[in-house]
Amino acid sequence: MITLKKIAGATAGMVSVLALAGTVEADEPRMLKELSPDGGAACFSRIYDVSHLKAHPHQKVARIFFYHGADPISRPSEDPYGETGSAGYNGFMTTTVRGASRPEWVGGWCNTSGEGEEKGSIHCGMECDRTMADLSLDAKGRLKVDAFDRDIYLDAGAEDELGKAGYERQALGSDDNGFLLERRPVADCKAEFARIDPINPALGDPLRVRLKPDQPFCFGRDYSAEHFASHPEQETQTIRVFRGKAELASLAAKGKISDWPNGADLVVAMTTRKGAMSTQAYSCEGEADQWRCVATAAAGMSCDLSQKEIYLRRGAKGTIMLANPNESLPLADLCQADGRAETRSDDKVFRLEAMQQSDCAE
Repeated sequence: MITLKKIAGATAGMVSVLALAGTVEADEPRMLKELSPDGGAACFSRIYDVSHLKAHPHQKVARIFFYHGADPISRPSEDPYGETGSAGYNGFMTTTVRGASRPEWVGGWCNTSGEGEEKGSIHCGMECDRTMADLSLDAKGRLKVDAFDRDIYLDAGAEDELGKAGYERQALGSDDNGFLLERRPVADCKAEFARIDPINPALGDPLRVRLKPDQPFCFGRDYSAEHFASHPEQETQTIRVFRGKAELASLAAKGKISDWPNGADLVVAMTTRKGAMSTQAYSCEGEADQWRCVATAAAGMSCDLSQKEIYLRRGAKGTIMLANPNESLPLADLCQADGRAETRSDDKVFRLEAMQQSDCAE
């Protein structure tokens, strides 16, 4: 079964205005001469061999890479500012623990403390005033990584939430600190970060590139008896997702083309297997690799629809995927649906194909 997850929190490709000491307005990351004398990207890494790991049983990290420069991950992003990288981040750390198939990573802002002769170590901070690491270079130009917390990949308060056993299982090891990394070619870091979330070329460009802000679109699907035989709990007979003349006019009146898809309105029209017909308007924002679209209230409606969300994501061969995780499609009166209750039927994820505009709306 196909699933789409909601993406929350700070992710690569999402732009935040938070910084260590204020807001970030520049798109380009700040480069530190200590790490990059020539102003270009810099890479440091270490891959621990079996003998080292055997001698350090409390170290979980088997591979560690630090990259100084612009976002090395380059995920296709639906955020209109996604191509500028992650909020001006200039430091990215990735580690792979023993037995893991792919790395985990964090990113943030690295700055040198002090000035002149009192210049100190390099501190790398993350969102929510968390520390990524403290860095320093030894006499041989190797990068020492300190203050690397065991719960760097966990949420704040994870130790209390997970309990002692759960925390020990998910956190890094008690000996995962004080790493000494060798300078490596930049290509080594880029190859390592590419292991995190390999790009699937079959998915093509982000939706914000495929779908133009000044052009209508229509996607949909009509489900067959054969499909219903294997999905007996699905209520949806036909579904359409579209932007027509009214939605184009709305963006032209209230939005900016440069912010696309933020502020984009679209409509979902459905019929059920019992013949009921319904439509619902949504307003969308780019969020990481998907559009988050919130239901909008029609004239005269007084209920709060702020939690009635659907998600659109690019699919293979020109399709789009629509996710309905929280009873947010108009199969029933959204005002009567219970908060963010999980969708109980099999109307959760839809693979939609491009259709003629006349199949949706003029």
